[in-house]
Amino acid sequence: MEGRDVTMSRLYGFEITIMNITDRFLHYVSFHTTSDETTGTTPSTPGQMVLARAIRDELVKMGMEDVTLDDNGYLMATLPANTDENKPVIGFIAHMDTAPDASGKDIRPFIVENYQGGDIMLNAEKNIVLEVEKYPEIKHYIGNDIICTDGTTLLGADDKAGVAEIITAMEYLLQHPEIKHGKVRIGFTPDEEIGQGADYFDVQSFGADWAYTMDGGAVGELEYENFNAAGCKVIIKGVNVHPGMAYGKMKNAMLIANEFVSLMPQAETPACTQGYQGFYHIVGMEGTVEEARLNYIIRDHDRKRFEDRKQFVQALAGKLNDKYGEGTVVVELRDQYYNMLEKIQPVMHVVELAKKAMAEAGVAPKVQPIRGGTDGARLSFEGLPCPNIFAGGENFHSRFEYLPIQSMEKAMQVILKIIELC
Repeated sequence: MEGRDVTMSRLYGFEITIMNITDRFLHYVSFHTTSDETTGTTPSTPGQMVLARAIRDELVKMGMEDVTLDDNGYLMATLPANTDENKPVIGFIAHMDTAPDASGKDIRPFIVENYQGGDIMLNAEKNIVLEVEKYPEIKHYIGNDIICTDGTTLLGADDKAGVAEIITAMEYLLQHPEIKHGKVRIGFTPDEEIGQGADYFDVQSFGADWAYTMDGGAVGELEYENFNAAGCKVIIKGVNVHPGMAYGKMKNAMLIANEFVSLMPQAETPACTQGYQGFYHIVGMEGTVEEARLNYIIRDHDRKRFEDRKQFVQALAGKLNDKYGEGTVVVELRDQYYNMLEKIQPVMHVVELAKKAMAEAGVAPKVQPIRGGTDGARLSFEGLPCPNIFAGGENFHSRFEYLPIQSMEKAMQVILKIIELC
């Protein structure tokens, strides 16, 4: 789709073109930025810093001020106020990494122009098809121009679409000083996909009164409730003896691990829950006779039920220790983030502003709880209220991820309207 421009005439009464947001997004996805929770570094992978440096140089060239990139890969910049009116400082945040759930290396995107429905052949050689039957949401995008992958990697719209939307909005405002606005801060983080995106985010240095993460999915999503979240490691210690001499002596850690899994609530898993329902999700298991490990994540929107879930896991470990001996099962729990609703409720005007901006941009707000979390959840508890707004993609973390270009443009329009209305 060569030369496709973003037209803002519907918002501002005149036609003007700016840098192609599509080209900007496609440039960003060419960087390999998959995060990795095993490295123990920040950013967790070197490609994230490569992209951060490229974006830093782009922001400087564009004319943004106070552009900073620290050693941990946190990139911040300022769009200065161009009015003497006393306006709050607002921020927009996105993350540069992509999820380790699917490969983010050598992404080969292509554009389906004016999608007219039906299945999309992603990769004829490997017979990889985006099927409407499996992904019926794509029917909502008939008439749109859709960026897809070749079916061997994810796309990276989560959250490079958010990055492209924020930067293109800043570029537009720099080119049009007649649109009066207060000071705007933007920030791009590493390692959000492994739950570490806010680890070294300097809220005080960012200096915004509130912010929005551009990290949601389909057009209209507006989220200010998310799970309370914990990571849970279950370590089972066994005793290995020659199987011919094992009677009364062997304690097989793998069998005890299997028993632990069987005693967990079978109907409280991601595949069996929706909306505000919480869950236990086993994400990894490995073992030998001597030792087995189970990795769970625990989620619930309600703080009390969240605490009850953690206590249940501890009680289950106690039950198995009573049966097999003290110290057989050890549970390690680590809280990851909490429901931002607690911090957003006192400042609901930030949500109402986003709703009004969406309405003026021709977007119907879809307020819903996040069945997950964002950097904004942790930042809200660190003093920066931070609801989440759609970035426009679908099927995140998947080889079947796609991004309607018109959705990305709508997200950028919402950013501009928030700034104008603030």
